[in-house]
Amino acid sequence: MRILIIEDEAPLREQVVTQLREQGYAVDAAADGRTGLYLGQEYPLDAAIVDLGLPDLPGIEVIRRWRSAGRKFPILILTARGRWQDKVEGLEAGADDYLVKPFHTEELLARLRALIRRTGGWTQAVLACGPIALDTGSQQVTLTGQQVELTAYEYKLLEYLMLRAGMVISKTELTEHLYQEDEDRDSNVLEVLVGRLRRKLDPDRTLNPIETLRGRGYRIRLERSVT
Repeated sequence: MRILIIEDEAPLREQVVTQLREQGYAVDAAADGRTGLYLGQEYPLDAAIVDLGLPDLPGIEVIRRWRSAGRKFPILILTARGRWQDKVEGLEAGADDYLVKPFHTEELLARLRALIRRTGGWTQAVLACGPIALDTGSQQVTLTGQQVELTAYEYKLLEYLMLRAGMVISKTELTEHLYQEDEDRDSNVLEVLVGRLRRKLDPDRTLNPIETLRGRGYRIRLERSVT
């Protein structure tokens, strides 16, 4: 998942970036509104975290311009302002949720995960497709109730595909949403990753959970189920 954070307080920005990357997110960061606006317009994001009190361009205006340009990714606003009017203004501008500073990292992560899930049409923390269940909170995956050990990138790949179960996801889209800008983006790396994940999720080769559509990409072919 690719996340953008726009925050002018360097210690807080660096802290959030570190914590998000430790959770497996690909993270872009900006210290002012204009840079953040550009990144949000040019990068394929899964969500953005935006401080309202930004230099150069206020967070509210950044959000308004994104929405006017048709950018639909979920937005979580950060604010040091306690007035309810400021929260309402942020939501009316197009934000999806807010968090008042100071905040606990656990709450930030929980709200972010919830926003991303809702974008994919999921209402619960556990994503389930057929016998495969993925807990977005604990980052554990089970197959017919038995835990499956995945690497960080295998988990990130499966989470992205399951959030969009039934949709065809191109190699380019997967690469852009899974990897940092400075990481290896060779398509062969992604193919190897998909192959490893398939073997772990389908050891008997009877399930075929990840479908390859030649020239188009990959798709979770299992139907969503209720956990």
